[in-house]
Amino acid sequence: MEVQEPVGLSREEFVQIQSHSDLLDKLNQKNIDISSVLKRIRYEKEKELLQVELVKLQRYINKHKLRVAVIFEGRDAAGKGGNIRRFMEHLNPRSMRLVALNKPTDVERGQWYFRRYIQHLPNPGEIVFFDRSWYNRAVVEPVMGFCNDEQYRQFMVQLPEFEHMLYEDGVIIVKFWLSISKEEQLKRFNARMGNPLKRWKFSPVDKKGQEYWDVYTKYKELMFSKTHTSFSPWIIVKTNDKQEARLNCMRHVLSLMEYDGKDEAKTSLLPDPNVIMRYYRSLHKYD
Repeated sequence: MEVQEPVGLSREEFVQIQSHSDLLDKLNQKNIDISSVLKRIRYEKEKELLQVELVKLQRYINKHKLRVAVIFEGRDAAGKGGNIRRFMEHLNPRSMRLVALNKPTDVERGQWYFRRYIQHLPNPGEIVFFDRSWYNRAVVEPVMGFCNDEQYRQFMVQLPEFEHMLYEDGVIIVKFWLSISKEEQLKRFNARMGNPLKRWKFSPVDKKGQEYWDVYTKYKELMFSKTHTSFSPWIIVKTNDKQEARLNCMRHVLSLMEYDGKDEAKTSLLPDPNVIMRYYRSLHKYD
């Protein structure tokens, strides 16, 4: 039987490479599949260009004393934290915050539900990222039994008016729902459990994500039907491909405002409609 030579670069070939283009040419000559490498290179380049635009946008928000709240919601392992990290990576921490609240204290449980979130709303000139938000009571809490039926009903009645008051007061709210398939969620859960650096992300509530999948879907759709409004729409993001989801979330936020220097952007700021869309346009959803 003929023995094939191992596919790869010899030491002599490798030392002759002087640039990235030389390396790519040599790999192509040897018919080595580099599609995943090229995708990663493209992603990193696009991410950097979009982050440059986010820095411009932050300066504009600060200059004009705008108040911007970007909400990331979705099932467990949908990529909320990863998205937020890419948004925040190069922003000025003096005019930007992350809000990721723990479960309510005994005192907070006796207060009006929205009170604990009001204190974290953006100040003039500030952008705030919410890793989950008041929408916990719309989906997670009723599914897991953390609120009763009357608390849920009252919340759903008050919520549209609460967001309308914020809108009338000038707060800009961007609401992302990160949509993930059941199969991809399980894959990410298993990856978390196998990685000691990510195992902390896996909570008892996460374990119920697969078991209660259909119940989550019921409450999610009820939430959209009551809270997708003209003044505060839901933006659905397909997140089975993490990289595309991150890039398109950035593009969506950048597309909302005419900030200084926007016309000088070196990449497209228009989100892909096959990845990100308003709720009423998302006929096919992962979840």
